[in-house]
Amino acid sequence: MKIIYLTSDGAKLVKKDNTLVLEKDNWNKHTIFPHQTEQIYIIGNINITTPALKLLMRHKIDTVFIGKNGKFYGKLTFTPSKNVFLRVKQYKLLDDKIFPAYVARTIVKAKIKNQITFLRKLFRKKNLPDIKKAVKKLENYAIAVQNQTDIGKIRGFEGIASKTYFSVFNYSFIPDFAVFNGRSKNPPEDNVNAVLSFLYTLLYFRVDTYIEAEGLDSQVGYLHSLDYGRKSLAFDLVEEYRTPIAEALTVALFNLNILKKDDFREVNFSSKDDEFPLEPDSANEPEVIISKRAVLLNNDGLRKVITQFEKRLSSEYFYLPENRKLFYKELIHHQVRHFKRVIIGEEKEYKPLIIK
Repeated sequence: MKIIYLTSDGAKLVKKDNTLVLEKDNWNKHTIFPHQTEQIYIIGNINITTPALKLLMRHKIDTVFIGKNGKFYGKLTFTPSKNVFLRVKQYKLLDDKIFPAYVARTIVKAKIKNQITFLRKLFRKKNLPDIKKAVKKLENYAIAVQNQTDIGKIRGFEGIASKTYFSVFNYSFIPDFAVFNGRSKNPPEDNVNAVLSFLYTLLYFRVDTYIEAEGLDSQVGYLHSLDYGRKSLAFDLVEEYRTPIAEALTVALFNLNILKKDDFREVNFSSKDDEFPLEPDSANEPEVIISKRAVLLNNDGLRKVITQFEKRLSSEYFYLPENRKLFYKELIHHQVRHFKRVIIGEEKEYKPLIIK
């Protein structure tokens, strides 16, 4: 089953017989076969006719509508899981004295370990004291967080670890045009942040899709706080993939000269604008109306990042729990199933992905 990204501004998605056709300028056409399609991402300004929309719903194709750099507009949602007992179990565990802190601590520790592995590899290449100091700090945070039972403090360690990690992330890049002045979001203020934000968004939606497929309630998370309409569990489970997928891929896109300087555009807009990238890692931040300069991917840049993202998800990783190689996209689904088994009590411990 295919996952399709539509990025052509001004195009129209129409129904032709039992297929979907993306049309632009009356000559540029692309045919989509619904029975072969698992998911569609509609990125940017694409018009959809009512018959096309009905065909998407008839085939229950998961369709996500996002802006050009990650702003989520909505998605087609179909009949929710009938497994009400699974969701009740999730809700009950929210009030458990041990489980929420355990999940939060486990996820944050794994995220920090992945950051340590990334920076150790970078240190072997660059041998810079700043990187060595950052690694040492992260090692201390990983030790400190494993004994925490207060979720607020666990979140605090996650925040300071990310700040430490990104303080030396700029050493990863070879091209002079790759700019990273520290983590910035909503909006991204340089081209590296533009890629990170977009990749985090794509990764988040992939995780959320598997959560829904397994019948879990995506709004019931344990690390990220609950809020009206927030998919906290998707925010929780995406954390273990940020470094091995999104951040490692961002570095490769620049260092392998896949992305060029002209794959980006600078714009000035406020947070009320349509393309404002409300990315997943801003889940616990209040919405603030701002106006500033931003750097976004243009259409060519978007296509390059999407292509390489799908290639990364189709690359193999040795999945230790099953002692075999899996594609990353399979691994993510297996991890969601693993988390589900922990929720229902079939397994005692959740083991996030920790890269070696």
